[in-house]
Amino acid sequence: MTAAAFGYLSPTLVLLAVLMALPIGMVVWYSLQNNVITNANPEFIGFEHYLDIFGDSQFHAAIKNTSVFVLASVVAHLFLGLGFAMLLNTQLLPHWVKTLFRTIFVLPWLLTVAIVAVLWRLILNPSGVFNYLLVSTGVIDSPQEWLADPKLALFAVVLINIWCGYPFFMISMLAGLQGISAELYEAASVDGAGLIRKFFSITLPQLRPIIISMLLLDIIWTSHQFTLIWMTTGGGPLDRTELLSTYTYKLAFSQYMFSAASASAVVVLVISAVLAFAYVRHQRARD
Repeated sequence: MTAAAFGYLSPTLVLLAVLMALPIGMVVWYSLQNNVITNANPEFIGFEHYLDIFGDSQFHAAIKNTSVFVLASVVAHLFLGLGFAMLLNTQLLPHWVKTLFRTIFVLPWLLTVAIVAVLWRLILNPSGVFNYLLVSTGVIDSPQEWLADPKLALFAVVLINIWCGYPFFMISMLAGLQGISAELYEAASVDGAGLIRKFFSITLPQLRPIIISMLLLDIIWTSHQFTLIWMTTGGGPLDRTELLSTYTYKLAFSQYMFSAASASAVVVLVISAVLAFAYVRHQRARD
């Protein structure tokens, strides 16, 4: 590259260095020292903090909870998003009905995470609407503490995350469905293919690039979910909803173990980098 090209790129390169490279480098360096910030003269201790968090039972619980949270959310986002997208793309419903459904289905995506957390805390309250409906219909005998019960809390936050996350899948899938040529379905009809055969032979193959991209993006975003968990359960009760994000936050700002928190953040960074690499590689292959 010429000097002129570097000159044009220099503002962006400086911005990336200040906002990304420098903070990442500082976090990695902090993770290799004894407790920084609270210690005036930190010492280099190598990978001791990494060994400590890998042996921490709370870290193991956070890994397990994050895996369950991400897997359940992403799978539900995929199926709900695809199902609603096909509903909105069908020719069997009148246009005004599809417009109404489109408005209703996209509403969760328009709300901020803070509003979603407050809204669902009210809904899942023992005296809230959710318990009232379940008790009234005889599904449960008495109101449940959905966000305070160790057996139900993880299920509850997964439900909330599914509700606020599926519209992004739905919109992306709908755009993909509308991009499929109608001639493919007409040719399949001439050959005698039914709806199921058309779905598996035309719809899914045509949507495969979008599905893979959305899955990778959703895994990255869902694994970083913090605000929703913090504002609903705070990682409790009894660490049942503790994710890697809340575990790292508590190490830094509850226990003031900034070096250990940096080590945990580096682990999350490595996982995210692997997923990001897979996403970029898939996008290049798709292009």
